[in-house]
Amino acid sequence: MMTSLQTLPKVALRAMEPEDLDMLYSIENNMELWCVGTANVPYSRYVLHDYIASSSGDIYADRQVRFVIVDDSGNTVGLVDLVNFDPQNLRAEVGIVIVQSCRNRGYGQAALLKISDYATAVLHLHQLYALIRGGNKASERLFSELGFHQSGRLEDWFFDGRKYTEALVMQKKL
Repeated sequence: MMTSLQTLPKVALRAMEPEDLDMLYSIENNMELWCVGTANVPYSRYVLHDYIASSSGDIYADRQVRFVIVDDSGNTVGLVDLVNFDPQNLRAEVGIVIVQSCRNRGYGQAALLKISDYATAVLHLHQLYALIRGGNKASERLFSELGFHQSGRLEDWFFDGRKYTEALVMQKKL
């Protein structure tokens, strides 16, 4: 069940730190999440440590930026990314993952509101979009409740090793 917008938990978005390595390792090596991303092999701690160390945090240089989502006590609750950044057309794809133990508490909504504010106020983007695996009703609901609308459907977009699944394209003009 989603939390009402009036009672969302307080979250902050911050840059990745070396201390986030264990959380990043568990998310990136979670095979259940591979079918909605571009990874299909495990990442070593060394590779992820190097990623954290070498990421500039500059969306213009990297064409992506990753934030750690923290609650008001400073506990890490997930990650939110802007990827496929297109500065010419002022858009980016948004992706979010909330750690399993923190799901269904409103953190996803709060983080998407924060990243939308950042995309508008700092990056001056015109739109955000998300590719949501068909059948992921929780993600569909999350994005819909925050003003994203379904603008398309990509057939056989995600492959989980056994079958293909469609992707729903959800967009929001900022």
